[in-house]
Amino acid sequence: MTDMMRIAVTGTDPRHDEGEWIATILREGWDAVHLRHPAASLSEMRRLIESVPQQFHSRLRLHGHFELINEFNVGGLHLNRRCPAPPANYRGGLSRSCHTVEEIAEADSHLEYVTLSPVFDSISKPGYTAAFSDYELESIETFSSPIVIALGGVTPEHTGYLRRAGFGGYAVLGYLWAASGQQDLEHRLRQFV
Repeated sequence: MTDMMRIAVTGTDPRHDEGEWIATILREGWDAVHLRHPAASLSEMRRLIESVPQQFHSRLRLHGHFELINEFNVGGLHLNRRCPAPPANYRGGLSRSCHTVEEIAEADSHLEYVTLSPVFDSISKPGYTAAFSDYELESIETFSSPIVIALGGVTPEHTGYLRRAGFGGYAVLGYLWAASGQQDLEHRLRQFV
């Protein structure tokens, strides 16, 4: 078992069997699944959450449609350029997207974690290349709060480097969602240790 946080991030477009895939990811022991889908409607996001077994809802994190916190016991909200602030009086878990080391330094300490991207060349977005030098990545260990999660092009081969650089975990998108089916997804999930 890994001591680093393992997070899956959904792709841009929902899959017809996405609820099953999310359940598989969480059943395999991953910490959370971020529901990204920037173009999804409120009703599409509601249907997606409903398709995930309720026992896993507390490990889901929303990137949008924050009003769904009133209907589901999700694990938190992920702040980003589209949705930069939580709803008034929200007291649940929060994380945030960062795209520079300076943004990490400026991040509120009450955040559970921040994602830093793109750490490696993206798998899901061709042409979206790594934005950080080795020196910048190796400075991550100087941040004690919030935890920094690597995002962008993460594959099993990167986990040792990320651990040595001081990342508290990694978030995976393209590598997982490129799986050819349920069996391939399970195989890919188990490669991360």
